[in-house]
Amino acid sequence: MSRTAPITVISSDAAGAPRHSPLSESAAETPAGPRADSRAGAAPVPAPVSGAARGVAARAWLHSAPRSLWHGTLRAAPGLALCAVAVAIALVVASIVPVLSATLVAIVLGVLVRNTMPVPSVLEAGLSFAAKKLLRLGIILLGLQLVVGDVIGLGWGVILLAVAVVGVGFSGTLLVGKWLGVPYTQRVLIAGGSSICGAAAVAAVDGVIQTDKDEGVVTAVALVTVFGSVMLFVVPFGSALLGLTNHQAGLWAGASTHEVAQVVALGGILGGGALAVAVIVKLARVLLLAPMMAVIGVVHRRRAGVDASGKRPPIVPLFVLLFVVMVALRSLGVVPAGVLEVAKPVQGALLAAAMFALGAGVDIRKLIKVGGRPLLLAFAATVIVAVVGVVGVLLLG
Repeated sequence: MSRTAPITVISSDAAGAPRHSPLSESAAETPAGPRADSRAGAAPVPAPVSGAARGVAARAWLHSAPRSLWHGTLRAAPGLALCAVAVAIALVVASIVPVLSATLVAIVLGVLVRNTMPVPSVLEAGLSFAAKKLLRLGIILLGLQLVVGDVIGLGWGVILLAVAVVGVGFSGTLLVGKWLGVPYTQRVLIAGGSSICGAAAVAAVDGVIQTDKDEGVVTAVALVTVFGSVMLFVVPFGSALLGLTNHQAGLWAGASTHEVAQVVALGGILGGGALAVAVIVKLARVLLLAPMMAVIGVVHRRRAGVDASGKRPPIVPLFVLLFVVMVALRSLGVVPAGVLEVAKPVQGALLAAAMFALGAGVDIRKLIKVGGRPLLLAFAATVIVAVVGVVGVLLLG
């Protein structure tokens, strides 16, 4: 009678530790499938997974997934609650002082919280969720404010003006920043915020290039918000000095001011029909967010190469694509008016919550070390955008 070759089967005891038990080859065959051939050089044949085993795995996943989701929600809840309180304060302050946007107030509150009191670790999960997930959701909802037909209705001259402001403003800021010695990521963040749409553009750029430090994002948001607020005084004074009509002043306001909220405030200051014109021109610049993110994504892929896993960063992140989808849905007129009325304040609140979370991750001592070069760059970016805007308005007549 031939001898049977011993086979070692690895299993686990109740504690999960592996244990070894010798079995004969003849005992290795199970009803679940054919036994593995133990002869030298023969590849083992894996036993097929039975339907019962798949059912057990599916039930285990269904049992664990809700519990994992629930635990994640519980961990994020304290930080999100703090963000909600900060958003409420920011909205109240912004309503009292319109020159201050809710995003700026929120980011200042975040920096104050981080640097004036201890931040318990229990808040970190919610703050991280707000700084990433809520931020991108806010940008997606921003697309519902854009109607392509309104922009086209102003004429191709105004569209070319918006393209010129974004293109020249962005590239000019990068060149000046390089000359000043400002780091590349900081240059791109400030260029995006100044030439496109303020804090939302800074956040979108950060989503594409995925900066490691929150200080750069916070600095860019603060600078473009401050210099955008300066335009509230420059545009009315400059319009009177240059003898611009109300319509021309509205065009300049929309073409040169950073934040959408600041454009609305400035349109109110100018009065007449300037508000509607200013907002539409500004939204034309916002509409360029997606193509600009694609360009930045291509450049970033070339600079970054592949990561440790051998993957390249995406050219256009998913949230930017969803932003485009929202623009398309709004332009097609399929979004109910009630949804639009709710989406606008929700979008503002989401961005404010994200800005607070970003601010709460910043050590002010590190922020001070940034120095005056980003400040000079933000000033130069504002001048470039303002000059291109007013020259374009004068050329349009």
